[in-house]
Amino acid sequence: MNTRTENYIDSAIIWAISQLGNEDYCFRCLSFVEDAYEESNAIEIFGGDCAKESADEYGVTGSPEGEPPRGAFVFFDMTGELFDVTANYGHVGLCLGDGRVIHAWDEVRIDDIRAIEALEPAEGWTQPRYIGWAPVERILQGHKVR
Repeated sequence: MNTRTENYIDSAIIWAISQLGNEDYCFRCLSFVEDAYEESNAIEIFGGDCAKESADEYGVTGSPEGEPPRGAFVFFDMTGELFDVTANYGHVGLCLGDGRVIHAWDEVRIDDIRAIEALEPAEGWTQPRYIGWAPVERILQGHKVR
């Protein structure tokens, strides 16, 4: 991994940790992880409209292999209703390393990757199911400097 990518990761994680306890990202987990990279690095990244779409675009297959590296996006399947539409919108967090993930749930919080599957979902939503991770290099492909 090159130094520039490592700097992006460091900045994203510092920004994400500064948001601990923030409730403004409830139901906006993808915005949270994208903002971690975008706001802290003055870049724009391009994923899907929801966590599940981004997982698909980044090639997360549903067969998680190995421990996600620091800075990776960690994805979960999760179905629920938003704006009168029920779908698998998914869930996503940012890997801090050592199996820990910072993510927006009811508030921005840090959990062990496997503990996320046991979190109490919002009413009408399914339990999150871990499906895998996307490396930083894939997330940053095609990014634009603002």
